[in-house]
Amino acid sequence: MEWFNVGRIVNTHGVRGEVRILSTTDFEDERFYVGNRLGAFKKDDKKPTWVTIASVRRHKNFILLTFEGMHNMNDVVPFKEGLLKITKDQMEEDVLEENEFYFHEIIGCTVVAEDGEVIGEIKDILQTGANDVWVVKGAKKEHYIPYIEDIVQDINIEDKKITIHVMEGLL
Repeated sequence: MEWFNVGRIVNTHGVRGEVRILSTTDFEDERFYVGNRLGAFKKDDKKPTWVTIASVRRHKNFILLTFEGMHNMNDVVPFKEGLLKITKDQMEEDVLEENEFYFHEIIGCTVVAEDGEVIGEIKDILQTGANDVWVVKGAKKEHYIPYIEDIVQDINIEDKKITIHVMEGLL
């Protein structure tokens, strides 16, 4: 079964079984809602524990969740530093609009300049509110490439290749 990360459980929150989630999805409303089932992978586990979300709320930069049947901190401590994942079946392709992509489609792509020079590989995506910023690991250093029309010229998911216009000062 193919799994996709949607959140990282960074810690517990309080004594009533809440977990603090750092979202790794750009479809938070489709992933984190009461009644949704997620695969919770404990740190270093290969098999999930299926959990159903009982409550959702935002707190600062985190999403706080509780799971059905887990009502105190001791129930959720084993999930600390684990991952929340969904299966490929849970993904809905029709959610995407033109020029929108899932994070897992972008992460791992090779970024090249218009002249063909390889800049590096996308390792992470930062959400800034205004636009996403791709963290590109180059040969010598990391680059931060904003996902904006003036910079990103072509995205080829099949070939895992993204062509960008290198503006002055970008790299």
